[in-house]
Amino acid sequence: MTFHRTGMLAAALAAALLSACADPSGIAPGATLRDAAALGLPTTPANADAAALAPAADWWTRLGDAQLDRLVAQALQDNPNLRVASARVAKADSAIAVVQAADGPQVNGTLGLNRQRFSSHYIYPPPLGGSVQSLGNLQAQGSWALDFFGRNAGQLQAAIGQARAAQAEHDAARVLLAANVVRTYVQWARLQDQHALAERTLAQQQQMLQLARERTRAGLDNQLAVRQNESSRADTRTQVAALEQQEQATGHALAALLGQPRLPAGLQAPRLAQLKALAVPRELSADWLGRRADIAAARWRVQAAQGQVQAARAQFYPNINLAGFVGLQSLGFGNLLRSGSAEWGVGPALSLPIFEGGRLRGNLRGQVADEDAAIESYNATVIDAMREVADQSLAVQAVARQQGEQAHALQAAEAAWTIARQRYGAGLATYLNVLVAESAVLAQRRQAVELGAQALLAQVGLAQAMGGGWQPAAQTTAASNP
Repeated sequence: MTFHRTGMLAAALAAALLSACADPSGIAPGATLRDAAALGLPTTPANADAAALAPAADWWTRLGDAQLDRLVAQALQDNPNLRVASARVAKADSAIAVVQAADGPQVNGTLGLNRQRFSSHYIYPPPLGGSVQSLGNLQAQGSWALDFFGRNAGQLQAAIGQARAAQAEHDAARVLLAANVVRTYVQWARLQDQHALAERTLAQQQQMLQLARERTRAGLDNQLAVRQNESSRADTRTQVAALEQQEQATGHALAALLGQPRLPAGLQAPRLAQLKALAVPRELSADWLGRRADIAAARWRVQAAQGQVQAARAQFYPNINLAGFVGLQSLGFGNLLRSGSAEWGVGPALSLPIFEGGRLRGNLRGQVADEDAAIESYNATVIDAMREVADQSLAVQAVARQQGEQAHALQAAEAAWTIARQRYGAGLATYLNVLVAESAVLAQRRQAVELGAQALLAQVGLAQAMGGGWQPAAQTTAASNP
């Protein structure tokens, strides 16, 4: 036993010395992760209200539309693209089990029963040579790769990183899907409101056309007014047809998001007035970076790349395996189960790189390059996220200012319309004056619809840019911190 132990130690020492023939030195990543402070973001929320206004996991429910809530729930359940992402998560999780299995002992069993003729001119002399014999072999083999240098640990880290990244990407797809359903719903409501206003405009233009014809017949006007009103009415009919086509296309888009060929029966067309505004924070800080699933996914990709680098470095050092077998072997089936047929063996197996023509260094360079790429991809994801939040926050504020100014314009137009009707009732103005004033009101209402939809879409965009209510699970917290 002392001899075997001494031999194993000597072999291990020789392996350690010889492994110096393959050198991983001088190969290291050059990219660095950029944190929130380096990007100029405050590291704490500006105030408690900002943290309280961060999007919830079901942020769309704050719009106050139960029908929309049901549509989002159906999309999250039935959308095929989301199911594809779920399948990718399952595949990535299975890779963890494969790598973990490689880190433990492996045991296999074999049973062989053969009828064999032995050559008369080989190493077996007569009477075995030239005879036909029955051979039996019942054996269990075991091996254990000892991960002294971290190859399996690196591969496990890479597998876990890939799996967590796949889960985060799945979650990011959920956030995007929910936001797209809400956006499409808002667009549908906008089209409904614009369609209603276009129909009212069409009816009002018909009245103006009729008045123009009557005034022309009475000699109070000429054909120019008639033709102008006919042209305006034709334009409005074109707008109505376009709105109808857009409504149908929006319905198709919404059905596709739901994973269905058509919209559910009994669905009521929404109106913008039934949708509440989303409360959004005025000031933002770095904590929202940890609430974005795409940033977490990019960070986990970095961890996966780092694991691959660790595994590549470990290839420069010896592989040490313990292998053994135990079983029964006999000449003649009848002797197989006898005690004298027992056999066993155990011992270490070492392999190490001595001369590999630069293959290991090339592989390590490639893995380090992948790590650099993953780090820069993470940095780019963070910067893009900051741009998205800044753009959406600016859009929310800009549209709010436009709505304030437009509200004054609408109020003034409605006041003018009221005055025109009063003057017409008192016999001081013609009905044409009333219709002209109403045209201004309808134009302002169309603008109000557009700005109302833009405001909701900007709020939805900001909710999505801030992470859409995503929260890192316990196993992803470390990776999601920027």
